Amino acid sequence: MSKIVFLSSYDSELESIWMDSINQHLNDTSILLPHQISDNEAQEVEVAVVANADPDQISHYPNLVWIQSLWVGIENLVSYCANHKIKLVKLVDPQLAKIMAESVLAWTLFLQRNMHRYSQQQKELVWKQLPNVNSSDLNISVLGTGNLGIEAINTLKQLEFNISAWSRTSKTIDDVTCYSGSDGLSSMLGNTDILINLLPLTDETFHLLNERTLSMLPRGAKVVNFSRGAVLDSDALLVLLDSGHVEHAILDVFEVEPLPSTSIFWCHPQVTVLPHISAPTNMNSASKIVAENLGVYLNNGNIPDTVNTSKGY
Repeated sequence: MSKIVFLSSYDSELESIWMDSINQHLNDTSILLPHQISDNEAQEVEVAVVANADPDQISHYPNLVWIQSLWVGIENLVSYCANHKIKLVKLVDPQLAKIMAESVLAWTLFLQRNMHRYSQQQKELVWKQLPNVNSSDLNISVLGTGNLGIEAINTLKQLEFNISAWSRTSKTIDDVTCYSGSDGLSSMLGNTDILINLLPLTDETFHLLNERTLSMLPRGAKVVNFSRGAVLDSDALLVLLDSGHVEHAILDVFEVEPLPSTSIFWCHPQVTVLPHISAPTNMNSASKIVAENLGVYLNNGNIPDTVNTSKGY
């Protein structure tokens, strides 16, 4: 029977917890850590379960058939898998999509109800009631219509926001104005009060939100970045925040994490910094999904739906 290796950037304690969690759902086999696999046995490893592992760790297993990522974000694995003809499977967890949708709703309401401004007023000892915008009068635009985007859109629908969505290719979603392509992006941004980014990071989406595109937003718009830091050009965002064109930004992801203590975002009055918590992987549900995927492969050789490495998702 082929061996399965667990590769991660976790400390030994968290690594052991994950191993135990996945192994309890497996029958007749167990995933192993690198030190439990000899150099000769490494030739027999067909599957790697990966949690933000360095590609150098993966290269020790030359006969890998596929990689199961424990994360939704797989951009650090795409080029390696493409170059070595290894199939890549990202985590598709309905529980994770639900958590992301809850985060999107929570921070949309935070902005809608002026909580960012009331927090600043408290620091300045200002007692002032601000106007409230009804949900039906607020234009929410979502970038990305994958599993996370669709779940977020469906959750926002329940509060009757005016919802638009943009994707690389044309989509149709009930009660949502859908856009695609560069012209579609321009049209959508021009009618956006709150922009929510849930796009994967690919060559095409790198710094998609730059000074040119962010300037298409109406003055006073807000930005929420919950996908990957590099989709958003930080320098461009700072220019637009300082000019007042963008009123506030909720940032949960950054190009460098943890966010360096020298970053201006920490103390910028128009920025809310979050420590990458909008959709943390749920160990219980993720372990069951990963174990099920591994079990199917070991039983009949079938690999779950894989990432299109030429597209990056």
